[in-house]
Amino acid sequence: MRKAKTDLNYEQLHMSSELLRALAHPLRLNILEFIDKNEEINVNKIYNALRLEQSITSQHLRILRAAGLVETKRSGKYIHYSIDYEKVRQTVEAIRHFLRPKEV
Repeated sequence: MRKAKTDLNYEQLHMSSELLRALAHPLRLNILEFIDKNEEINVNKIYNALRLEQSITSQHLRILRAAGLVETKRSGKYIHYSIDYEKVRQTVEAIRHFLRPKEV
């Protein structure tokens, strides 16, 4: 049996899998949707608007930060979150590249 020839960028694929793992939780998706609607928002407004505990919100934001989905900017005692749309675009492209049929 002949193996199909693959040309994978494993670094991009690993990055994409980490991002998808971060997205695999409904609460994190809600947080991202809320950040997207507000463009940039501080953590206090996130947990108050979504009616979440501060500690739970911080845990989920930490996962989103580790995956590179959100960026932070400190303003005084507040941390403001925004979505890293370029990171999302790169990940979508890596997944598309992985799913594209390869010539043998």
